[in-house]
Amino acid sequence: MDRLGGRDIVLWLADKPSLDVLKARFPKWWEETGNELLDVLGQRRLGLVAEHLARIRSVEAVALGKLNGRSVERDAAVKDLVKSRMAVLAMEQLLAGAVFGKDAGPLRFNWWNGFILQKLLFRRDLERKPVSLFWFRFWWRWLPQRRFLMPLVQPKGIYCFFSKTLVKGLAKKIGGLSALEVAAGDGTLTRFLAAEGVKIRAIDNHSWSHAIHYPSDVEKNSVGPALAAHRPEAVICSWPPAGNDFERVVFSFPTVKMYIVIASRHSFAAGNWKEYGLQKNFTWEKDERLSRWVLPSDLDPAVYVFERKPLSN
Repeated sequence: MDRLGGRDIVLWLADKPSLDVLKARFPKWWEETGNELLDVLGQRRLGLVAEHLARIRSVEAVALGKLNGRSVERDAAVKDLVKSRMAVLAMEQLLAGAVFGKDAGPLRFNWWNGFILQKLLFRRDLERKPVSLFWFRFWWRWLPQRRFLMPLVQPKGIYCFFSKTLVKGLAKKIGGLSALEVAAGDGTLTRFLAAEGVKIRAIDNHSWSHAIHYPSDVEKNSVGPALAAHRPEAVICSWPPAGNDFERVVFSFPTVKMYIVIASRHSFAAGNWKEYGLQKNFTWEKDERLSRWVLPSDLDPAVYVFERKPLSN
């Protein structure tokens, strides 16, 4: 068995080895990964692809946190990192075929579905735009291949789409507070909010550089150092990995008055629900109105707003 230490695997994966290279170096792990993907991609289980990719993202986030642990934990973490990378690259190849027409595979959008989705959701290629809520709701029901959308775009770090109405609602909620988007991916939400006048910046640890193009306005940083450097009053995160360890840091940072989470109604899909339940310094609720403006509704999306309690005398 090819063995890599924790630091070695992170550096090696940072060089973006291809799927073929990963398969050749770790054939047994690829066999496991391939079988798992085949199971999920089966004709009758296509709807499970989005859930599977969410699990992959969470497994990778947890594995990164275990690389400095005991040797048994490190070995398991290395395997999880390699398998998650192989799964994402395999789905990325499928994405290229389905969205850009490079392959006539079973998940390929037909002309009608592809044209409408491109006009509704993207400026060009996979660059998202604020979505018209009216036109989305009008066209969505007429797209028989709509269930393919999220499984196909998630490998590129797209977990939902932001309606114009949602962006304006979030901007109003944040108001004049200085804001920071954490785990921001390509910074799409930050750019939308900045266009509405929000004083916001985006940070991400760039751990998904194999799948996401990080523009220069997405600062490469971890959550703790970024909070210390920018001291935001509001923090926002879209689809934080399930069981992550950075939301605990957000809640503990003294300048944070508000934390907004865009995620799912299902606790397994995103967010650190154990940490949410432990909060004593914040009140929180699901904002039903904002939740209705996250797209598509098939995700069962939810927007949770945490607000720091005033200090008692």
